[in-house]
Amino acid sequence: MSDTARPALSVVAPCFNEEGVLPEFLQRVGVVLEGVGGTVEIVLVDDGSRDATWQVMIEAAAKDRRIVAVRLMRNHGHQLALTAGLSVCRGERILIIDADLQDPPELLPEMMKLMDGVDGKGGADVVYGQRRERQGESLFKRATAAAFYRLIGRMTDVEIPLDAGDFRLLTRRVLDILLAMPERHRFVRGMVAWIGGRQVPLPYDRKARAAGESKYPLSKMVRFAADAITAFSIVPLMASMTIGWVMAAIGFAFFVYSIVGWAFGHTLPGWTSLMAAVGLLGGMQFLMLGIIGAYLGRLYDQSKGRPLFMIRDIVGGPQ
Repeated sequence: MSDTARPALSVVAPCFNEEGVLPEFLQRVGVVLEGVGGTVEIVLVDDGSRDATWQVMIEAAAKDRRIVAVRLMRNHGHQLALTAGLSVCRGERILIIDADLQDPPELLPEMMKLMDGVDGKGGADVVYGQRRERQGESLFKRATAAAFYRLIGRMTDVEIPLDAGDFRLLTRRVLDILLAMPERHRFVRGMVAWIGGRQVPLPYDRKARAAGESKYPLSKMVRFAADAITAFSIVPLMASMTIGWVMAAIGFAFFVYSIVGWAFGHTLPGWTSLMAAVGLLGGMQFLMLGIIGAYLGRLYDQSKGRPLFMIRDIVGGPQ
């Protein structure tokens, strides 16, 4: 598409069971876009919702030609639904935001200013929201999220911003590079960080959900963390070598202890120490096999070359 045909801005929002909050989301985004001006589009992606989310999208697209409603064939998960929306959008700048209104769309003008370079340091390639507070979330979720960002920061050479989600404003150049990356198990915020360029934070307080419930229960959080770690770090694989050396040293120490005891005629107790050693070694071996299996499983998924997502319908937008 030629640059003259592109909207100045695309807003991309993946949605899963968001019928309760979507009308308010569109109303608030619409007000913000009126203030920003220029040609815009709003790309909504229905990630296999089981409620009336798709119907709400169709009705909204019929009333507002700026809205493009995309329905996937099935539930693919947040990161792939987001990727689907990014592949459809056409804007020169792209705002990634969830429809639950935890990330306020009213920050868009400030993000645009930072990207324009009014801070005196030149324009930014990426402006990302950095959470100061996380309202409406349990202490457990806040603690585990903080621990995760700090853990992955120590395990990878990529400088992934702390306490930052997918809420961000991208240039078309960054998005084109992102879409060229073929990873199936996607960690979009890490992939954007890997691209580099000038990436500027915008601190803000994250609100509680406007309606509905969180789409990230503990099981999905664990899976998401595993995808992030295996996508950006080989430290778990290298840990097997370190643990192997440690266990070898412990085994050698037990060997020396046994020889010295035998040489001095001491009767060495055997059952408890033997079972402890076997259990420890067996547990560590299975742990390492599990880590290797996680990496191999992701390689297997990637090698099949299946499409990342499947789009069923696209409704709305310019005719």
